[in-house]
Amino acid sequence: QVQLVESGGGLVQAGGSLTLSCAASGTIFSIDVMGWYRQVPGKQRELVAHITSGGDTNYADSVKGRFTISRDNAKNTVYLQMNSLKPEDTAVYLCNAVGWTTLQKGFNAWGQGALVTVSS
Repeated sequence: QVQLVESGGGLVQAGGSLTLSCAASGTIFSIDVMGWYRQVPGKQRELVAHITSGGDTNYADSVKGRFTISRDNAKNTVYLQMNSLKPEDTAVYLCNAVGWTTLQKGFNAWGQGALVTVSS
């Protein structure tokens, strides 16, 4: 079983910065992709950014140039540095990890979510 624990959410003024962290634990053999999604009530969950084990990244157009995703493979941890935050970035941010367990079973795990609120 794989668990993801997020931290770093909170309230920030527009133009400010926050960093989210997500640590994966459990029977992990390898994690191929780690990423961040966000969800606003009444809207579809959307991809914010993801990063492969090799360091390749992909960002939503709405966050390019403002957010940076990184990961520490040794710690099974992914980070999301969010700069120049806007009120429309307000959402619950969910961590995601896709990989393989030590029993050679694939997993697609989600964290509980971290609320980010950006005030205008």
